[in-house]
Amino acid sequence: MNRIPRRATLVGSKTPKKTAAPHDGRFESKNQRMDRNWVELLQELRVMQTGTQIIGGFLLTLPFQGRFATLSQQERILFLCLVILAALTTGMMLVPVSLHRRLFRKHVKHQLVAAGDVIVKIVLGCVALLIAGCAAFIFSVVAGHEVGLIAGVLILATLIVLILLYPYFSWLPGRRHADEAQHHETRHEEAP
Repeated sequence: MNRIPRRATLVGSKTPKKTAAPHDGRFESKNQRMDRNWVELLQELRVMQTGTQIIGGFLLTLPFQGRFATLSQQERILFLCLVILAALTTGMMLVPVSLHRRLFRKHVKHQLVAAGDVIVKIVLGCVALLIAGCAAFIFSVVAGHEVGLIAGVLILATLIVLILLYPYFSWLPGRRHADEAQHHETRHEEAP
């Protein structure tokens, strides 16, 4: 019985060139990498969209609560700003989908991924502002304006550290080389 070897390729097919970073373990073409990057961007948007929709839904129910009438003018302004921010953030999450629909089959996946990357970063910042703003609003209603301001600033500062600074400092050149060396050692230990 004739068997086709496992790693045989079809006649005329091309094996993707190795374009990944050394020690990455991926052998993918540029198009495959762009497809993977696009899927990862969409997954990040899905995660953020769920949280934003929950916060937006929470905000939209508040005017129908009995205590809403007792809010100060300052709290009402903050509330309306948060509703606007939630709506714009949710809408901004639709931009990559709209871009994809507009640029579908135009062979510009690289530009699409680059634009999506910028949009995801903007959305991430808006979500951080929305989280801090909602916390400030709740603390303001429960404990007073000053406490609300302090809580909002502290939470925003914490989110800036977690979202911006931690990823930046965890991928400094010295740290990156140490991680790559550790990964290389682990791969050799796993080999039979």
